[in-house]
Order: sequence, then structure tokens, then C-alpha cells
Amino acid sequence: MKIFSKAGFIRFCRDEEGASAIEYALLVAMVAVAIAVFVEPINTAITNLFTEIQGALEGTP
Repeated sequence: MKIFSKAGFIRFCRDEEGASAIEYALLVAMVAVAIAVFVEPINTAITNLFTEIQGALEGTP
């Protein structure tokens, strides 16, 4: 018993309806990886900056 005919299989292979969803999912995954990589260094830099500002303000008469 055949489930797919040759024409049906070709039509299935050419169907691009779900391609956009997959592309958006890959884009979201790349953004999530970038955020995970860069958030900690940015957080550390900002914390160091405010610590320097606090030290400068406490050192002034």
C-alpha cells in the first residue's frame, strides 16, 4: 500500500510553508546565545564603573 504518490512526495519536498518559522527559530536561538555570552561581561563592566564612581565620590571632601 502506497501512502505517497510520486507527485505527492515532490509536492511535499517543495513545500516551503514552514521554512519561515524555522528561520525565525534559528534567529531567536542565535540572539539567545549572544545574550548569554555577552550579558555577564557587560554586567561586570557596569558594576566596575559604578564602583569607581562610588569610590571617587567617597574620596572627595
